[in-house]
Amino acid sequence: MSSLEKHIAEVKSKSLFERTDFKLAACEHPSDKRIAKECGFTSLNIRVVKELVTFRSDSLSKSPGISNAGTHLSAMEFHSVLHDARNNMDSHSSVQQKQLVLLDARNMYETRIGKFQTPNVETLDPETRQYSDLPAWIDDNSEQLRGKHVLMYCTGGIRCEMASAYIRSKGVGFENVFQLFGGIQRYLEQFPDGGFFKGKKFVFDHRISVGSQDVDIVGNCLICRSSFDDYSSRCRCSYCRMLVLVCYNCQGKAGVVYVCELCQKQGKGDKPLLLIQDNQINADFLPDSSEAIEIAKGPFSGHIKPLSELSVRDGNNHRRKLRILCLHGFRQNASNFKGRTSSLAKKLKNMVEFVFVDAPHELPFIYQEHSHQPPHVSMDWASEEATNLAHSFKESPPPLKDCKKRFAWLIAPKSDCLEEGGWKIADVPFDPLQYQQQTDGFEKSYSYLKTVISQMGPFDGILGFSQGAAMAALFCEQQQRCGGVLDFRFAILCSGFSAVSGECSRKLIKCPSLHCFGNGQGHDRQIACEASRKLVDLFDKDCSVVIEHDMGHIIPTRSPYIDQMKEFLMRFL
Repeated sequence: MSSLEKHIAEVKSKSLFERTDFKLAACEHPSDKRIAKECGFTSLNIRVVKELVTFRSDSLSKSPGISNAGTHLSAMEFHSVLHDARNNMDSHSSVQQKQLVLLDARNMYETRIGKFQTPNVETLDPETRQYSDLPAWIDDNSEQLRGKHVLMYCTGGIRCEMASAYIRSKGVGFENVFQLFGGIQRYLEQFPDGGFFKGKKFVFDHRISVGSQDVDIVGNCLICRSSFDDYSSRCRCSYCRMLVLVCYNCQGKAGVVYVCELCQKQGKGDKPLLLIQDNQINADFLPDSSEAIEIAKGPFSGHIKPLSELSVRDGNNHRRKLRILCLHGFRQNASNFKGRTSSLAKKLKNMVEFVFVDAPHELPFIYQEHSHQPPHVSMDWASEEATNLAHSFKESPPPLKDCKKRFAWLIAPKSDCLEEGGWKIADVPFDPLQYQQQTDGFEKSYSYLKTVISQMGPFDGILGFSQGAAMAALFCEQQQRCGGVLDFRFAILCSGFSAVSGECSRKLIKCPSLHCFGNGQGHDRQIACEASRKLVDLFDKDCSVVIEHDMGHIIPTRSPYIDQMKEFLMRFL
């Protein structure tokens, strides 16, 4: 502790850190190295970021300036306001008790085990999974805050800075916002008996939670509802992966699938999970346990969570299938991509569940006159640019009602929009390098995918083919650049290319990835192997696998390629 104090004194001598609120807390060494490693505080990390905690999941929306943040209240001032409210007395401070509302800016798994509780004060718990969900809650519940004196708090005060500024940015009726300076941390230092804070404070390091002298338990077991507040077992919701409280007795019960309170409200607990038995996987892929051991010791060990934590099982030794969101290529749609990957789905039927969606940019129908069809175009099953652009008719094209819509994730600047409708004759022969001009439309596709994940998720991984692979990489890069938690545990990128700008590609994408594309001797005439290798270079090599095959613009399903894909997926089961 004395060394830390000396370090802080030295850092504070620099003008940049003059107003920094350093917090110190004594603690023992981690009792569980697995938990310590998961929390990510086993070593010193220094990073320059735009936001300490990502306030908005939509990177296009501007976050409020913290210069407009709420008024800071010290722990003593905060306590005094709540004390006056409890006693139902007129407060002499600027915060009037009769207009007071208490707002917790933390996530649901934090508020489960501890929160401020004061009689006569309305307390609002947004019940969010992550901090970036809070702006939407504020928007939907602004009338509960209008005209009130809003008293906010969080763990250490950081999250309140942005959230209070966002509330105040709404204008008239939202001026009176106050926040606990230093958060619950400073409050418990001032009031070791807990004061008006009941239960334990959730923390993000190996301590998991920190309590006051008050021994009351606020949390309850998800299954039996008995008093319980210990997250050390790291039980998680089978659907959204949020931490849940499951008591020691219920952890040993057979046939139990954990469904958090929020997923229950969304009706997800009523839907059966797709489960697979361990012996199905062993029979399908692993000849003996020694191969599974080698997988566990592979290069991904530092980038994915332990099998014991990520496996979602019931009492019959079943494991949940991996849900993978699939992004089709340019001028394809979900339906034909599903058909073209049917062989792959069959080979992986015991391991994964594929979910297909159409891209948001609908494209006009384009054809070429019969005599102009280029003779060199490869007609592989997945040659979406060739088969869907170079339509050729001796007579007039068929009616639009008989044609399936075509979509794209990225489009060329000033490209034709759907508004014109009908068929259009291509101006030039098919160009296999057209993907290099498809640089617009990412913002719409990114927002669209966030909605898909919210409504159809969660997903374990994302699979993209050709332009879909480029979009998947852009999505992961954008989330990482914004400092948020990735929505996918892994990415599978087939016959892909890089659409990430040079400025954004300086930092490697830390998402485990599998790259599958044709080598130099292959027959992929649409995406050159060099373009796919550039996409590989965007990802951290410590957690990426590359499969180069001797086939065309396809996803191969024969050995040894399918076996390598299965081995990659096994790491996440």
